[in-house]
Amino acid sequence: MQTKQPVSVRKRVKSCMNAALSVGLASALLLTSVLLPGNALADSNPAQGEAYAAPANSHDSNFSPATLQFLKSKTGLDGEQWDNIMKLVNKAEQDSLKWTEYYGYCEDIDDDRGYTIGIFGATTGGPNDTGPDGPALFKEYDAVKGAANPSVQGALARIGVNGAMKGSILKINDSEKVFCGKIKGLENDPAWREAMWHTFYNVYIKYSVEQARKRGFNSALTIGSFVDTALNQGAEGDSGSLEGILAKSGSSTDEKTFMTNFYAKRTLVVDTNEYNQPPNGKNRVKQWSSLLNMGETDLKDADAAVKKVTGWTMK
Repeated sequence: MQTKQPVSVRKRVKSCMNAALSVGLASALLLTSVLLPGNALADSNPAQGEAYAAPANSHDSNFSPATLQFLKSKTGLDGEQWDNIMKLVNKAEQDSLKWTEYYGYCEDIDDDRGYTIGIFGATTGGPNDTGPDGPALFKEYDAVKGAANPSVQGALARIGVNGAMKGSILKINDSEKVFCGKIKGLENDPAWREAMWHTFYNVYIKYSVEQARKRGFNSALTIGSFVDTALNQGAEGDSGSLEGILAKSGSSTDEKTFMTNFYAKRTLVVDTNEYNQPPNGKNRVKQWSSLLNMGETDLKDADAAVKKVTGWTMK
């Protein structure tokens, strides 16, 4: 499993994000989806399937049918649960609940980790990140696009980016404006979105689910809490990583007791080591612990609860 070093979290630049479709087009497509049975619309036009997998007011509409099936089979959680997990993650990453607007996110946040990309902050690598996950994302994109021998270089060629691997680091030779413009152009590419979820799973979600299940825990809140910790502080590694926090959280087989300890231990370090800018880290953990205390462990019918716990202001 690839281990990613933690990324410094701050407010991201969001001005480059635009609505993918006009209201008129959305209305026309929605009308068509009503007239066609099942997922006929998505099946008839894969490029639109990502945005129109389900009615516009459904949690499932934020995922393609393929991604929904992938997440359900790998994690046991459905579209509503993953949509709520991503809202909680994105609030602390981007100060927004509209996480689907960040597939094309790209920025050099001057943390010596290269460029930060997409919905889980994949990095191209640098002095503070010698094991970046950005290369895995690009290689996966090349694979999804049908390459017989997927490679980072193949993916860069597909999107017209000048760059190459220098050891474990992906060195981008284009300017930030050019490179990030290319990434933004992938925002609504179904292959890019699929590659992003596959990489997200391989780097963070898989380990998080394994750690929950080995303790006998299967709730969406626990899995989401572990995923949020892994992408923010690293999955495996030092005492601040998910692995390190778990090691300090005791061995209770009662999920609420264990997770209460887990949140307490994470709170002690979440605003250190450039994981978050204080007090964002403590508020980040409080989102999850508040939902635990509210009894919202399955993250179902939890729209009001999620909105309530994400009402804090990011510094």
